[in-house]
Amino acid sequence: MLSARSVFEEILGNDESFRLFCSIAAGGEAQGGWENGRIAALVPASERALVPKITRHGADEDKHGRIFRALMRKRGLRPVDVPHETDYTMLLEKHGIGLAHERLKTDRELTVRDIVTYLAHSRVTEQRAAEQMRLLLRYFADHPDIGRAVRMISDDEDNHLAYCHEELLRFASAGYGHTIQRVLRDYAFAEIRVHRDVSLAVLDHMGRILHWPPTKRKVLATGIHAAYTYERLGGWRRMVSLKRPERRDALGGPAAPAPEYA
Repeated sequence: MLSARSVFEEILGNDESFRLFCSIAAGGEAQGGWENGRIAALVPASERALVPKITRHGADEDKHGRIFRALMRKRGLRPVDVPHETDYTMLLEKHGIGLAHERLKTDRELTVRDIVTYLAHSRVTEQRAAEQMRLLLRYFADHPDIGRAVRMISDDEDNHLAYCHEELLRFASAGYGHTIQRVLRDYAFAEIRVHRDVSLAVLDHMGRILHWPPTKRKVLATGIHAAYTYERLGGWRRMVSLKRPERRDALGGPAAPAPEYA
C-alpha cells in the first residue's frame, strides 16, 4: 500500500536516496545557520535584546546540519551536491522571501523593518519545518538510526516556531501589525509554490534512484498537487496566524548540545 510512511521507508532504506535526502536537509540547515548568524551580527541597536535568540536560532540550524551529515557518516556515505531545483532555501530567496543574501553580506546595520521581515520569513518556513518533522516523528521516533535525530530536531523546530509567534506579536503590539500580516500573506503564497516545485523535483530524483514505475510517480505527484491546491485555497492561513505560544521565551537560553552528532 502506498503511504507517506512507506515512501519514507524506501528513501531511508536506500543509500543513494538517503544520501540525497540528508544532503538536501543538511544544505538547507547550514544556509539557515549562516543567515541567522549574519542577521545577529547586523541587528539594529534598538533590538539588541534579540541577538542571543537569533544566535541561538542559527546555532540550532548549524546543529541540524551537523546531525544530517553525521547520519550519512554513520552509513559510510558522503554528501552529494544538492540539485538546484531541490534547493528550497535558495529558491525562497529567488522568489523574494526573506532578506537577500547580498544584503546580509554587507556590514550595513539592519532596520527594524528588516527584523520584522526576517521574523515573518521564519514564521512561514518554520511552520513547514515543524510540520515535516512532526510527520517524521510520528513514523520514526523509535527508529534505531534516525530516531534520536528526529526527536531532537523536531523539538528545536517547535521552539523556533514559538519564538517567531512571540516576537511577531511583540512587534504587532508596537505598531507593525499591518506590515506583518501583509508580509506573512505574501510569503505564505510564495512558500507554498516553492514547496510544491521542490517536492516535485525531489520526487523526480528519488523516483529515478529508486526506479519507481511511472504509475507510482504519477500518484505521488498528484498528491503533491492536491496538497498545493488545499494550501492555495485556504491551508495557507495556518502560516500567517499568530497566537501566544505555550512555550514562552523558547530561545532564551543556549542551544542544546548534541555531542553524539558533533
